[in-house]
Amino acid sequence: MTAAYTTTIPEAQPFARSTAKIAQMPEHLAKSDTLREEHGVTERWLTVEGRELMRLLLQEHFDVRGAAEQRVKVVAADGVERDSVRETERGLESVFGDVDVSRLLYQAPGRVGLAPLDALLNLPRDHYSHGVRELIAKEIARASYDEVSELIRDYSGAKIAKRQIEEIALAVAVDFDAFYELRKREREVTDHLLVITTDGKGIVMLHEHLREETRKRAEQRANNVELRLSPGEKKDSKRMAQAAAVYTIPRWQRTSADVLHGVRDDATESKRPTPEGKRVWASVAKTPRAVIREAFDEALRRDPERRRRWVVLIDGNATQLDAVKAEAKRVGVKITILVDVVHVIEYVWKAARAIFGRTTPEAEKWVGERFLALLSGASGGEIAKTIRRHAGERKLSAARREAVRKACRYLTDRKRTRLMKYADALRDGLPISTGVIEGVCRYLVKDRMDRTGARWSVDGAEAVLRLRAIRASGDFDEYWQFHLARKKERNHANHYEGRAVPCPLPGKTRHLRLLK
Repeated sequence: MTAAYTTTIPEAQPFARSTAKIAQMPEHLAKSDTLREEHGVTERWLTVEGRELMRLLLQEHFDVRGAAEQRVKVVAADGVERDSVRETERGLESVFGDVDVSRLLYQAPGRVGLAPLDALLNLPRDHYSHGVRELIAKEIARASYDEVSELIRDYSGAKIAKRQIEEIALAVAVDFDAFYELRKREREVTDHLLVITTDGKGIVMLHEHLREETRKRAEQRANNVELRLSPGEKKDSKRMAQAAAVYTIPRWQRTSADVLHGVRDDATESKRPTPEGKRVWASVAKTPRAVIREAFDEALRRDPERRRRWVVLIDGNATQLDAVKAEAKRVGVKITILVDVVHVIEYVWKAARAIFGRTTPEAEKWVGERFLALLSGASGGEIAKTIRRHAGERKLSAARREAVRKACRYLTDRKRTRLMKYADALRDGLPISTGVIEGVCRYLVKDRMDRTGARWSVDGAEAVLRLRAIRASGDFDEYWQFHLARKKERNHANHYEGRAVPCPLPGKTRHLRLLK
C-alpha cells in the first residue's frame, strides 16, 4: 500500500524522475564510447531506455492522478453507499512495463468495493492494459499464442503467458455481434450489384468440441483397426466453419470468349471491376443458417428499400441453397442465385479424367468445349448428356464409370441446374465465380486455423475468426473504440447507481497529494 499525504508542490515536481531520465539519455549518446558503437547497439539501447522513459512518464502520470483524487459520494447499483474509504494501489502491465495505479477504494460491510478512479481510467479487471490487449487482438489474428507471447515480450516488454493470451482474445472478441448489429452504416446510394456469397471450411478441433455426429464417427473409428491415414488427412476431426462475404460491385458485361480465353489486352483488363465495401466473416460456433441470415441482414442494411439487384454466389451445396432461399423469403427480396462456374467445371474435369484416363491436351480441349457450351447457354443437363455419350464410346472401368455418374448427377440435379444460367449472367454483367469467398475461406480460416498440430476449442476458434474478420473488413479501429466503451459499461458503470460514476478529479488541480 502506498502512503499519501497532502502538500503543496511545484507543478513540475511530479515528473522529476522522467525529466532526469530525459536529461541523462543525451549525455549517454554523446559519450565517446557510445560514439564508437555500431548503430545497432545504440538502436537497441534506445529501445530499452526509451521504453523505460515511457514507463516512468506513465507511472508519474498515474501518480499525479492519484494525488489529485478527491473523496466523492459513492452509491453502488445495489443502492448501498460505500462510505468507508481507504487508499490502495493496483498493478497494471502496460506496453512499456509494470506501473502502479494509486486510488481510493470505497467499501461497505459485506459489499464489493468500488474505485471511481478505476472507472475514469477504464482499467480492465485483470492487470493487462488496453495497449497490451490491443496488441494481442491484432497479432492473435495472424500468429499463434506462443508467437504472440514472444512478440509482446520482445516489442513491448510486457510478459504474458499463452493461457492469458487466449483468455484476453476471448474477452476482446466478445462484442463482435453487437458491433455489427448496432453500428450505423450509411445506406449505399448506388445501383451497383449487391453480392452475397458463402461457403464452408473445416477446422481441426479438439475431440470434445466436434459436432455430435462427427464426434460419434471419430469414436467409432477409434474402436476399429484401420490403415494409417495419408499425410495431411484428418478424418472425422474437423468442424465446419461457415464463411460469408457481402460486397458491392459494378456490372461487367462480357462474352463467353472473354471468360474462356481471358482478357487479351491491358486496356480491357483495367476495366475489370473490384469489390467495394467488402465485409467478410466466419463462424465455427453458429450454424450455417445463422451465418447466412447475418449475410442477408448485412445486405438489407445496405439496401433497405431492396431496389438493387441482389446476387448470391454459392458452390451448389444443398443445405446452403435451402438456407439462401429461406432467408430471401424472410427479408422479402428477389435474388439471382448462381452456382460457382469454377465448381461446375471441376466436375466436368472429373468426368474428363475418367474418360481420357488423365489430363491430356485432348482432355483439355474436350473440357474447353463443354465450358464454352455452358457459358453460351447450354444447361447442366445438356452438358451431362454429352459427357454420357463420350463415356459410352469408351470401355471404362467400374471406378471411372462411377466418377462419370457422380459428375452427371451434380450437373443434372434439379436444384443446381436451374442456377447455371451463365449466358444470361454474362449478358447482365453479373459475377459467376466465388473467388471472393474462396479467398475468405483461405485467408480467414485456412491460413490461420489449419496450422500443423493445431487443435481448437469452439470458443478459441470463434474468437480468432472474429478478430481476423474485423481486420480483414477494415473495421478494427472502429471496433476497438466500440469494445472499450462496452467494456467500460460492463466493468464500471453498471456497478454504480443509475450507471453514473462520480468523477473523483477536480476540473483544475493546483494542490496535489505527493505520493511517496
